Amino acid sequence: MTENIRLAFQGIWSHKLRSVLTMLGIIIGIAAIITIVSTIKGTNEQIKENLIGAGNNVVKVQLNQDGYPYEMNWNPLPQGVRMITERTRQQIEDIRGAEKVSLYTSRSYTEQVFYLNMQFNGEIYGIDEHYLSVYGYQIKTGRGFTESDYRDFRKVALVNTTAVSTLFGGESPVGKPIEVQGDVFTVVGVVTLSEDFAPTINTMNDYYLYADTSSGSIFLPNAVWPTAYQFDEPQNVAIRVENTDVMTTVGQKAAEILTENQIVDKTGKFDYRSLDMLEQAQQLQKMSESTNAQLVWIASISLLVGGIGVMNIMLVSVTERTSEIGLKKALGARKRRIRLQFLTEAAVLTSLGGVIGVVSGIGCAVLISNMMQIPVAIDVSAIFVAVVFSTLIGVIFGLLPAVKAANMNPIEALRRN
Repeated sequence: MTENIRLAFQGIWSHKLRSVLTMLGIIIGIAAIITIVSTIKGTNEQIKENLIGAGNNVVKVQLNQDGYPYEMNWNPLPQGVRMITERTRQQIEDIRGAEKVSLYTSRSYTEQVFYLNMQFNGEIYGIDEHYLSVYGYQIKTGRGFTESDYRDFRKVALVNTTAVSTLFGGESPVGKPIEVQGDVFTVVGVVTLSEDFAPTINTMNDYYLYADTSSGSIFLPNAVWPTAYQFDEPQNVAIRVENTDVMTTVGQKAAEILTENQIVDKTGKFDYRSLDMLEQAQQLQKMSESTNAQLVWIASISLLVGGIGVMNIMLVSVTERTSEIGLKKALGARKRRIRLQFLTEAAVLTSLGGVIGVVSGIGCAVLISNMMQIPVAIDVSAIFVAVVFSTLIGVIFGLLPAVKAANMNPIEALRRN
């Protein structure tokens, strides 16, 4: 085998231009596949990193009615649904993979929230002491909620940086009053997401999935939420998990605990269901993968063309070396040995093309990443498969020329000298 490999390299070196042109189809096909696969993997990894980076390795579990989220913007208090207790919250926090759990109420559409004569059209939340850490908020100016704010039912509020721009015109809101449902609350601080939770926005899909496109958020202590809205509103649950891989599992277990513990109405009308951004991310991944899978198949056509080129050149090589084959057979070389020699030469030719294609593919992937800001991640398994596949192409398409060489009549072969 070693001798066959040596002879193969010797033959390739003897016909350098012809060998390069023969390998070109293999090189282009492998390079294209490596580039596409690297882009797919890089994009998927960025989506997962953004879920964590945007503070969105958080699973939300909320009350549903007949399969739809129960929104308090226009629905009355649900009958047969208990408030979530601290014991239940602790049960959820004990789920394997869960790190922190927060209970909160919310309105996604606000009508009666004002600063002076400016109406606020963003979101408002009644949060517990765990909410900010679950979502990765930090205090930018002012202060956060204190234990005494909850204990003494103080009418205080926090706003995020988006609300500072939309409601306060960019001025510092700390110490200023806002009106919520006719009650006056004093803004005590501004919160912003930690820099550790900043997603990378490279595409419009990233923008719509991760960017905050609302008019901002206002946060009240959940202890005073009933004074602005109403008592005994159903709460939502936010769960920060260890990593994105356990989001769905933790969300489903939390929903089961809540449905079992909090739902008095056993008709099945109400239940709790989890909502996490992993599902949206997976949809983006599937769209990306399905599109790029088609590109991989198109790129594979060049491998087929390259394989046909290898078979053509090997047939030419057999013709050129007819006398050599006849001489070897006359000296006692068996069919198997001659067949193996030509198969080895074809496999070495395509393997070399595969290696060059892999290097070219990695280079193209890095170049595209730098030029177009598209993330890439080199997949070692794809490199291994590409080299093995290119070798198989040589074996498959080199089989016919090898069989032809092995079956030559030595007398006829020597006569052509």
